[in-house]
Amino acid sequence: MKSYNPEMHTAEHVLNQTMVQLFACDRSFSNHLERKKSKCDYHFKRSLTADEEQAIHQKVNEVLLRQLDVTEEVVTREEASVWFDLSRLPDVPEGDKIRIVRVGDYDACPCIGEHVGNTREVGEFIMGSTSFAEGVLRIRFKLKRPQ
Repeated sequence: MKSYNPEMHTAEHVLNQTMVQLFACDRSFSNHLERKKSKCDYHFKRSLTADEEQAIHQKVNEVLLRQLDVTEEVVTREEASVWFDLSRLPDVPEGDKIRIVRVGDYDACPCIGEHVGNTREVGEFIMGSTSFAEGVLRIRFKLKRPQ
C-alpha cells in the first residue's frame, strides 16, 4: 500500500469528487500529499474565481462533516473497468484484483493509499492558494485537525 497521511489522502478524495461535480473536470492527474500541506493538479482551462474557491472550500467541508464511512472493496479489473477509468493504474495482470475506496455515497475510485475509517477523523479542509498556468490548475490545501 502506498504510504500517505490517511487524513490528507481522504481529503484528497473528497476534493477530487468536488472538482468533478462542480466543474465537470477529471480527477487530479498529479498530487503531492503531506501531513502539513498538500497540492492537487487538474487539467483546466482557467484560474478559479474567489467565489469558486469558496465554493470548493465549503463543499469539501460539508462532505467531511457528514461523517461518512470510508470503506474498501476488491473487484476484478474487468468489473472495475465498467465504472472507472483505469488508464492511470499500473499494468495489472489479467485476473488480478483492484481495490476500490469509497467515501460514503460521495466518492469511489481505485486507490492504493491509506485512508481514515470515517470523514470525522479528517478535520477541517483549509483551502490554500490556487494557481493556473499552461492548462494546469493547482490547488494547495491543508487540514485543521480535530481536537
